[in-house]
This record gives sequence, structure tokens and C-alpha cells, in this order.
Amino acid sequence: MASDAFQVTDFEVDGHVARIRMNRPEAMNSFNPDLRWELSQRFDEVERNDDIWMAVVTGAGNRAFSAGADLKHRARERDATSEQREEWARKHTETRPLTERWHFPKPVIARVNGFALGGGMELALACDIIVAADHAELGLPEPRRGLIAGGVGVHRLPRQLPLKTAMGYLLTGRHMTAHRALELGLVNQVVPLDELDAAVDEWIADIMRCAPLAVRATKEATMRGLDMPLPQSYYTDYEWERRRRTSADAIEGPRAFAEKRSPNWKGL
Repeated sequence: MASDAFQVTDFEVDGHVARIRMNRPEAMNSFNPDLRWELSQRFDEVERNDDIWMAVVTGAGNRAFSAGADLKHRARERDATSEQREEWARKHTETRPLTERWHFPKPVIARVNGFALGGGMELALACDIIVAADHAELGLPEPRRGLIAGGVGVHRLPRQLPLKTAMGYLLTGRHMTAHRALELGLVNQVVPLDELDAAVDEWIADIMRCAPLAVRATKEATMRGLDMPLPQSYYTDYEWERRRRTSADAIEGPRAFAEKRSPNWKGL
């Protein structure tokens, strides 16, 4: 896909880490068809590129990670031209959001730099680690708009919080502060905004100390295993664990430990 096709996201890869930034700060990085499609394309690249070992997703500016669906855009859809409708329909067909990639193989960190509401919170819930600025707020306010958190929020939140706690937020549309989300175990770390990048970089560095195939195997076994009884999850044969067992990195790790040096991971 040509780079000029992307207008509302930024994407860069540095040291095996892909950084994705939603870039609609004037709309609080809310999701319109263009942003949904571009995010899908970006995660396609993360998934298929073997040189990318993990990803970070964030929003532009300091106000919002993402405020969710662009309701103003929805209100304007009735006045769209037939060409615009066709383009949006094409992009919808080509869009596969992270929220519906049930077993995304690589770690994803959400850098929550402000409001994460509705679809924005659902995107964060689909990530493996959430690092939030202390002014951030999270919530699923859809019922206050006559909607539901249909981007898997109504299903993920009760799986990531105690049921009564989750229902308290789902049925009221209330926001939670970043610190409250940390207390509930929904967020991994909360820091002042000016320390957010450093905190994210610490998580990246710790993950990058691990063998990438071991990280993928760990994520796959953990997430797939959650859907199974404990004995079945233990005895199941996992694709990425098979790859890890026969990889060069599986030899390199013990060798580096014995030789008292840092391992040189290849992802092979």
C-alpha cells in the first residue's frame, strides 16, 4: 500500500518495534472509516512483517488516545455522495480491527495519552499492556448515546474485571480515572504525561530482552488457554511453541546464560 494512501495514521519501525499513532487530534482521534481502515492496514503490516516483533499504539496530542466512534461523521453520512458511500463500503470490507483479531501473535502496548472512550477503550482492552498518563480517563459511555459497546467491549470488560465492577461501568457509562483503572488491574502503569514515553520505553526494553518467539509462544498459550479447561490448555499443542522449541533462539538463550553474556536474538 502506497504511503500516500495513509492520511490519519503515522507508522514507523525502529529496532523491531512498530509505533502506530492515530492522527486526528482535532476529532480526539475518533474513528471514522478512514482511521478504522488505516489502523487495520497498519496491524496487517505488524502481523505479516517478521522484522517487527511488537507494536505500540497511541493517539496524537495530549487530549485523547481515542474518543471512540466519530458520531459527528455518522450524523453526516446521510448527506454523503454515492462515491463517498462506495469508498466507505470498500474500506469497511477491507477493515479487520485489532479488537476482532482474537489471537494477534505479537505483543501490543497501548500508550494511553488521554481519553480512551468507547471504541478507544475497546482498542486499549484488546492490547496486552496499557500504560496511561495520569490525566487519562477510560470508559464505555455508549448507553448514554443509545448504543452499546459493540466493539467487543461488553465482552472484554467483564473478562478483565470482576463482574459486578464491570457491570457498574457498562450499565452507567461512567468513566474511570487512570488511577482507578490501575487499582482495578485494568492498566499496568500510570505516570505523569511527561514520563509516559519513558515508561513505555521501559516496557519495550523489558520485552525486547526476551526471545521474540518465546514471547509469541507465551502470548499464544496464555490467550488461547483462557478459553479451555486447565488440563486441556496444558496439553494443547501450540503453533508458536512448536516453532520456539526448534528455533536457533532456543539454543542461543541457554548458551548465552552459560557464557555469561547477553543473548543475540534472531527471531529464528
